[in-house]
Amino acid sequence: MRALVFMTDPGEVPAPPPDAPRLVQHLATTPMAIEDLPDPTVLGDDWAVLRTRMCGICGSDSKQVLMDFDDAGDNPMTAFISFPQVLGHEVVADVVDAGPAFDLPVGQRVVLNPWLSCAPRGIEPPCPECAVGNYSACWGFLDGRLAPGIHTGNSSDATGGFADLLPAHRLMSFPVPDDVPDEVAVLADPFSVSLHAITRNPPPPGGRAVVYGAGALGTTATAILRALHPDVEVATIARWPAQAALARRLGATVFQPEPREALIEEVAEWCGATLRSPWEGLPVAYPSHVDCVYDTVGYPETVEVGLRILGHGGQLVQLGVASPARFEWTPWYFKELRLIGSNAFGVEEVDGVRQHAIEHYLDLVRDGRIDLSGMLTHTFRLEDWRDAFRTIIDQGDRDAVKVAFDFR
Repeated sequence: MRALVFMTDPGEVPAPPPDAPRLVQHLATTPMAIEDLPDPTVLGDDWAVLRTRMCGICGSDSKQVLMDFDDAGDNPMTAFISFPQVLGHEVVADVVDAGPAFDLPVGQRVVLNPWLSCAPRGIEPPCPECAVGNYSACWGFLDGRLAPGIHTGNSSDATGGFADLLPAHRLMSFPVPDDVPDEVAVLADPFSVSLHAITRNPPPPGGRAVVYGAGALGTTATAILRALHPDVEVATIARWPAQAALARRLGATVFQPEPREALIEEVAEWCGATLRSPWEGLPVAYPSHVDCVYDTVGYPETVEVGLRILGHGGQLVQLGVASPARFEWTPWYFKELRLIGSNAFGVEEVDGVRQHAIEHYLDLVRDGRIDLSGMLTHTFRLEDWRDAFRTIIDQGDRDAVKVAFDFR
């Protein structure tokens, strides 16, 4: 099969101009190339082989491929992965081969739940987190029958959707209804990440919520808040015009992230807060009336703004991941704020129904409560992978929100 392999020799790649942006320089040197690999096999009775139809490029994929980190190399997540890798975990695919305990037929279209938790690893009994459906908090990511990896694409044994074929366990495979097109189904993963963050940390009735960022996670978070919490006022901080237009269509008040002082002033006016000006630095809203900030960016700058605009006892839920750096965090203790990390998804509760987040997504789409049309803006063939990642780098100029590979 064709596979885009990370941690391999990229061969000769033309060097960009010396003054090219940092990420363009990184793209030219990333250790990734298309190679021919052996086709995956059925890894057990309850496993299948899938043929990729579409695969979205997650923010974590692009950060890895573009080497977009400034840390000192001490990121603890390196303890949970194995190489070489075929990335890609936002997958819509067809079942082409299956073991006897995989109870979906060959030809069935599925969306991937990528977590390599206890059941895919053959661990019995399941750990306490898996037993209650918190698959992204599994205790066994380094154990069982698979090489280390938390999800498809970062385990050398569970190759991902940047390839023609990939393996998947039955727990990792959700049937897609015939009336849900691939272009909609491929958004299930980022939607589920945002659903987990909001259902586990909801805004109060009649409150105010700010979504920081308007990429895939920000767009889905905005859509979820408007659909599930219609009495909550929602503001979205969107950097690029196409993303801002989509946020407005979904019903959010939209603010620009820069300049940050103007952003804080505008959010304060929106929520009826009073601004206080320190001797130096950005103003702080106090008292403020923002109840929740869902930060899908995770930069130090976005965390700091979130702390400054939140009301007393508010919560900042961080979905995005970026390199750490200094920020002024005094409002954290002064306002008695809650800073909450949110990791991926599992079984979630919506309107009193507990089921997997991907199942909620498909149901909400079919019920007409979630409409993400316009979010998938660019698709590429696998061989055009450099163009795909260059589109992510230049997303503002190219009006990109979500980018995916199309194998059809």
